[in-house]
Amino acid sequence: MTDDFSPVPEPVEGPAAARSTDGVRLQKVLANAGVASRRVAENLIVEGRVRVNGVVVTELGSRIDPEVDLVDVDGTAIQLDETKRYVILNKPRGVVSSMRDERGRPDLREFTAEWDERLYNVGRLDADTSGLLVLTNDGELAHVLAHPSFGVTKVYVAKVEGKVTAQTVATLTRGIELEDGPIAADKARLLSSSDQGGGSLLELTLHSGRNRIVRRMMAAVGHPVIELVRRQFGPLHLGTLPVGRARELTKVERGALLTLARGAAHEPPPAVHDPSES
Repeated sequence: MTDDFSPVPEPVEGPAAARSTDGVRLQKVLANAGVASRRVAENLIVEGRVRVNGVVVTELGSRIDPEVDLVDVDGTAIQLDETKRYVILNKPRGVVSSMRDERGRPDLREFTAEWDERLYNVGRLDADTSGLLVLTNDGELAHVLAHPSFGVTKVYVAKVEGKVTAQTVATLTRGIELEDGPIAADKARLLSSSDQGGGSLLELTLHSGRNRIVRRMMAAVGHPVIELVRRQFGPLHLGTLPVGRARELTKVERGALLTLARGAAHEPPPAVHDPSES
C-alpha cells in the first residue's frame, strides 16, 4: 500500500457514520483482516487512508458491519468476509470448464476437493486450452468478472503453425475481420519463430470475451493454434503454478481481484457486448 494518499479527508457521512453504536470498530476489522496491527490500523484511519463504502473515515470510534460494508485502504479492496474463497487453477488440457460435465468428460471437481466450500469457475477456457482459471464461491465477483461487457484483460501464449512475421503481428493489433465482427489484440508480441518447421510462439493480450477468440484470430491470419495457454487474468498471473495444481490467492492477489471487481461493478458496461468467454 502506498503512502501518497492525497485527498483531504472529508467528514464521514451516510451509513458508516450512522452506526455509532452498532457493528464492529473499524480498526478491529482491519486488524482481523490482516491489514495491520490495531495500532497501525488506527494510524491508517486517522491519516485518511481508509474508506467505507467509498467514503473516507477518520474517526477511530467508527463502527461498521463487516458482512455488508465495503472497505478499502489506499484504494485497495479489503476482504472482510472470511467465508469467501478465491482460488487460482492451472487447468490442464482436456478438462472442461464445468463443475459437472453432462457428457462425462473430465471437469473441475477433481481440483476443488481440498476446499469444503462449493466453488465455481469465473468464465471459461475451452477444453483444448490450458492455463489460469479462477475458482470462487463469491457469486457476485464471478458474475462481474466473467461478464464480457466488463472486458477483463487476459494474456495468452500461443504456439501456432508456420513462421509468423512482424507484418502478421502488426495485423493482429491493427485488427482483422471475423464472421462476428472486427477484432484487434490489445498487444501482440512474437516470442520465437522458426524456419525449421517448429512453428512460432506469440503472446497475445486481449480484453474480448468472444468464444475461442485467439484460435479464430490466428486461423484468420493463416497460423492455426497448436497449443494455447492463458497466463494472466486481470491482475492475476499464473507464475510457476504447475499444470493441474490449484492454490488460494494471496492477500495481495485477493485485494487486487476484489478491487478490479468492485470497480467494474460500478462502471457502466460498454454498448457492445461480446458473446461468452473463450
